[in-house]
Amino acid sequence: MADTYDLIVLGSGPGGYVAAIRAAQLGMKTAIVERERLGGICLNWGCIPTKALLRSSEIFHYLTHASAYGLSAEKPSFDIKAVVARSRKVADQLNGGVKGLMKKHKIDVHEGVGTLTGKGKLSVSKDGKSTELSAKNIIVATGARARELPFAKADGKRIWTYRHALVPEAVPETLLVIGSGAIGIEFASFYSDLGAKVTVVEMLERILPVEDAEVSAFMEKALAKQGMAIHTKTGVQKLEATAKGVKAEIKFADGKVEMQEFSHVIVAVGIVPNVEDIGLEKLGVKQLANKHIETDGYGRTNVEGLWAIGDVTSGPWLAHKAMHEAVICVEKMAGAKDVHAMSTANIPGCTYSRPQVASVGLTEAKAKEAGYKVKVGKFPAIGNGKAIALGETEGFVKTVFDEATGELLGAHMVGAEVTELIQGYVVARELETTEAELMGTTFPHPTLSEMMHESVLAAYGRPLHI
Repeated sequence: MADTYDLIVLGSGPGGYVAAIRAAQLGMKTAIVERERLGGICLNWGCIPTKALLRSSEIFHYLTHASAYGLSAEKPSFDIKAVVARSRKVADQLNGGVKGLMKKHKIDVHEGVGTLTGKGKLSVSKDGKSTELSAKNIIVATGARARELPFAKADGKRIWTYRHALVPEAVPETLLVIGSGAIGIEFASFYSDLGAKVTVVEMLERILPVEDAEVSAFMEKALAKQGMAIHTKTGVQKLEATAKGVKAEIKFADGKVEMQEFSHVIVAVGIVPNVEDIGLEKLGVKQLANKHIETDGYGRTNVEGLWAIGDVTSGPWLAHKAMHEAVICVEKMAGAKDVHAMSTANIPGCTYSRPQVASVGLTEAKAKEAGYKVKVGKFPAIGNGKAIALGETEGFVKTVFDEATGELLGAHMVGAEVTELIQGYVVARELETTEAELMGTTFPHPTLSEMMHESVLAAYGRPLHI
């Protein structure tokens, strides 16, 4: 006899475990199936451990620049094994936290590989044994993995994906980062601050290509100033790992092709959804051209009772998007009132490099493409008292408004702690705030958040400190 539930969640990443918790809160008998570790990639091999690593490199950067603050730190050094161990300890702590949440909410956890065997049916295999489960509803939250280059598979020794880059035995002497999205730039920042000579190549015309063009341009200059070599409109045509390093055939923007050598390479060229061998084809589940599962705004697939959330569906592929749509999905499933379909318009994007990048809504270019006549405000960190006191005067805040209505169309930030600040603009957009409310809001002084106020004022010709 199969164990029967109201809901089975396949995958325990941010989307999966949040879906299970919300279902349990709504009185649903719930099970979760996980083949590796509770918390998924984000908690164990992504969002959380990378931030732990970046914190270590950030502190090391401050130690090596202690004199700028009137301090001295003689010959600061680091132990990369200890840095990695701290990162893994943080991940382990949160993994234990998710286990505790499952127990608290009486959610059954089935360890093993889950496979859909029919409508409302799922088989879990582990150590040669199978357990049959059934439920009225099943959520697929299997996430995604790093996309590899077809001509050079990651070997974990010289050619790395993000998983390998999280647990290095030593800091690379020379590092090639292929891809300049958030993952690529974060690892470039981490290893550069620890002394690696870093080269970043991006096939598109600018780094961080989803960000506002001014932010991308600023970041390119900032990273180059730190000593990184940044090459846009550039592709890697061949990689050959050797005992001592990696030979890379690089085609530059001018058409010139060079063979360069690096001690290590990080491949950060996107993700591939985990859709293989989980029974989607047997049920006739519709998939998009990129193999991600097709869903509506509530997470429903074309198969009754089967839902999908997170990185296995359409983008943006962010943990906080997965968490949010998990709640929407489960509440819709449970018949809750006033459940709004998932909208990606107000989902912030964050890059935790040095300096940080954060944004929400439309870029200036996208707003103009959409037909808006815009008012744009920009305020530099050098004009903010708290930024000067912190010694963090690198960056700016940019806001884009609809001239006709005063609607905040987008906000774009680069600088210290902007990943914490961006939520102010996210809330403003969610509440459909106009420039009038933002200009009339009192911001605490002295704080970095005052740059947010000044950027709004600047859009309407009223900045106070520039």
